[in-house]
Amino acid sequence: MILSEQEQLRRQKRLDLMALGIDPYPAAEFPVDTLSKQIIDEYSAEKNNFQEVCLAGRLMSFRIMGNASFAELQDAAGRIQLYFRRDDLCPGEDKTLYNTVFKKLLDIGDIIGVKGYVFTTQMGEISVHVREFTVLSKALKPLPIVKEADGQTFDAFSDPEMRYRQRYVDLIVNSQVKDIFIKRAKIISTMRRMFDDRGWLEVETPVLQAIHGGASARPFKTHHNTLDMPLYLRIANELYLKRLIVGGFDGVYEFGKMFRNEGMDRTHNPEFTSLEFYVAYKDYNWMMNLTELIFQTVAEALHSKTAVQVGENTIEFAGPYPRLSISEAIKQYSGVDVDALSEDELRAKCIEFGMEVDEGMGKGKLIDELFGEKVEANLIQPTFITDYPVEMSPLTKKHRSKEGLVERFELFVNGKEIANAYSELNDPIDQKERFEDQLRLAERGDDEAMAMDHDFIRSLEYAMPPTSGIGIGIDRLTMLMTNQSSIQEVLFFPQMRPEVIKEVDSEQDFVDAGVDAIWIPALQKMGILTIEQLKEANPNKVFNDLGGLRKKMKIDEPMPLKEEVQAWIHG
Repeated sequence: MILSEQEQLRRQKRLDLMALGIDPYPAAEFPVDTLSKQIIDEYSAEKNNFQEVCLAGRLMSFRIMGNASFAELQDAAGRIQLYFRRDDLCPGEDKTLYNTVFKKLLDIGDIIGVKGYVFTTQMGEISVHVREFTVLSKALKPLPIVKEADGQTFDAFSDPEMRYRQRYVDLIVNSQVKDIFIKRAKIISTMRRMFDDRGWLEVETPVLQAIHGGASARPFKTHHNTLDMPLYLRIANELYLKRLIVGGFDGVYEFGKMFRNEGMDRTHNPEFTSLEFYVAYKDYNWMMNLTELIFQTVAEALHSKTAVQVGENTIEFAGPYPRLSISEAIKQYSGVDVDALSEDELRAKCIEFGMEVDEGMGKGKLIDELFGEKVEANLIQPTFITDYPVEMSPLTKKHRSKEGLVERFELFVNGKEIANAYSELNDPIDQKERFEDQLRLAERGDDEAMAMDHDFIRSLEYAMPPTSGIGIGIDRLTMLMTNQSSIQEVLFFPQMRPEVIKEVDSEQDFVDAGVDAIWIPALQKMGILTIEQLKEANPNKVFNDLGGLRKKMKIDEPMPLKEEVQAWIHG
């Protein structure tokens, strides 16, 4: 492992702390009793409150000025200035704690605990006068230093791949990122409170399932060794939740992880969080009204208003929302009357629009593709799309008055689907026939078709009451409510390709190639990490760069001759 100069210095400081008898990673509790935000919000010089405080957090900056210094401490709630004075910390003859530990052995990123009292500086800044401090965790890697001046940010930690791979660093240096996840948690807690107030039960259902059901999607497959059987990571929890309605619960809900072995883009991650809930004796009309209330309540909880800025659009979450059937929406935005076309005619129309379709797609799948191509992007304000063809919805009750349709709606906001709901199919004979239709689609090559679930059909044979259910994508809802355009921004740890670790040859490999050990760190500084890279390097450039690095790295050794450098490279 190649260590930077900073990393080497920090490791040495760790050893120096230990040599002074200071454990850089102590085990004992540190009795924090105050947060920075509490002090900033509540301190009053007139009241002279906060005269004994105990805080802990990460050092984010230093201003060392001889016998007195300032630092900035970041805790879970925010930042606050610290004031250190040598004679307060070290009232006796021994000034090691200030002169050595504080001034020389602490770095930005270290976590310390402090005890002291709050005051206001001559510049009017609320600060903590530190009477004593404790090293709680020594940072061995330097943080990216983000600078701000005149409202502008410099040297920001902004590379998306770095931010997603090292979310812990992202959260430390980009304070606005933490706010996204606080709001995400508030979205879930607000919804949970609504459901609990209605007497519904929060439940947990299996993540490993023998049958991938409840949605049309490609599953992840694994194998259980003891049972010697294939299992699937769930693509939905719907069928288990409806079994609980059969069992006698009037309302059940689950916030859970779903897994779909499909594409990744700005709105799709293979692992995502969904809310599903089911309520007995209700239908999809009732569910639309409740959905409006849920979204309005969440918006008010986060923003104290129902209008939310999403990109260039102001989204109004107060109901009622427009309601369009899927055929009406397609006709409005594409001019195509899907009800009047056969499957082959609809496929030809899709091809005419330049869409990629194949013979394995039934009419329902073609309608879904056409809707996505021509309609979705136009649905900016919250809009219910209703009354889907029966082929598209194998778990949905047939429409009470419209032949060939089902009682289903999807909610679209800002051009994306955010919720999907039904009047749930509870006729076991009809459900079995729908599953058989799905099997026929699978035989035609549709790898997203649902599998047959005999146990679920058996549960319906015991009678499930009329029920309405809904699934809401928590990740997409969070994107909307926090004005984020990428799903990766609302997931702590989004799925990514494996990190490419640079190959590094050992110091002995370089020595064997004729390189004096004193120059190896300089070569590594140039990005020459392997003998192969050394052999491909330009001798003149390496020689010239060594001259600059020798001074910069304070290498107290005469420069190698140009012939020596050429020998390293050409052997």
